[in-house]
Amino acid sequence: MLEHTGIGLRQPHAAELLAAPPALAFVEVHAENYFAAGGAAPGLLAAARAQWPVSLHGVGLALGSAAGVDADHLEQLAALVQRTAPVRVSDHASFARAPRRHGGPVVHGADLLPLAFTAAALDILVANVQRVQDRLQRPILVENLSAYLHWADEQLAEPAFFNALARRSGCGLLLDVNNLVVNMLNEQGREAGQPARAVAAACAWVDAIDPAIVGEIHLAGYDDSGDLVIDDHGSRVHAPVWQVFRHTVQRLGPRPTLVEWDTALPELAVLLDEAALAECVLSGRTA
Repeated sequence: MLEHTGIGLRQPHAAELLAAPPALAFVEVHAENYFAAGGAAPGLLAAARAQWPVSLHGVGLALGSAAGVDADHLEQLAALVQRTAPVRVSDHASFARAPRRHGGPVVHGADLLPLAFTAAALDILVANVQRVQDRLQRPILVENLSAYLHWADEQLAEPAFFNALARRSGCGLLLDVNNLVVNMLNEQGREAGQPARAVAAACAWVDAIDPAIVGEIHLAGYDDSGDLVIDDHGSRVHAPVWQVFRHTVQRLGPRPTLVEWDTALPELAVLLDEAALAECVLSGRTA
């Protein structure tokens, strides 16, 4: 029985999962994949909801956009929340919506673009999160990004930014440990000793977060074959992520934890094995 750990519900695994449902704490779905009322998706989600709690994880709200939240997107999310009664709703601390040109129509960049950690960006994010929460009538979780650039005018440390966001809006943090480690690996450079320094920096980041705001944790694999470490969710969880995860659990205690695997999907048994390893850490056993 996995008391704290869940996996993503992905179509290639769906039939096998539902034929012999494992004892998962929850399954997570990308909310936008289930906005449509027709097709096979609603039936799959209903079947999953009958077996496990469901967490809705969005990628399209663009909560940090100065242009605001798209009203149609929010209404579709609200309808899905009403149908599903999820245990958690989450999205990212990112922006994607902006006018193509000054005064023009707002377009969506179809990406998770990083925010500047400034007072102005915080004000925008707080306002958008509050709007979403008011419509959904529930708090949401906001995820820290893997980011491949920084803004020159940043004023706040990232943990302080999230602490302030939670304090002002009432939302929580979805702490993506893989994203955190990817950022630290890229910031430390590629020289010898990088992983140890990155792990130490990531643990210090975790230590700066208010434990009360962390509502869920994400784990995943990354690709370190090129000049940058890329958050691709396409492999087993790497050793530095496990190290930071153990530190996180020691500091925060067990929290609902998802093993994300979105590309190069393995056999279901491999994904369930990763979830079992995470559960060992969460329960205080050696993984």
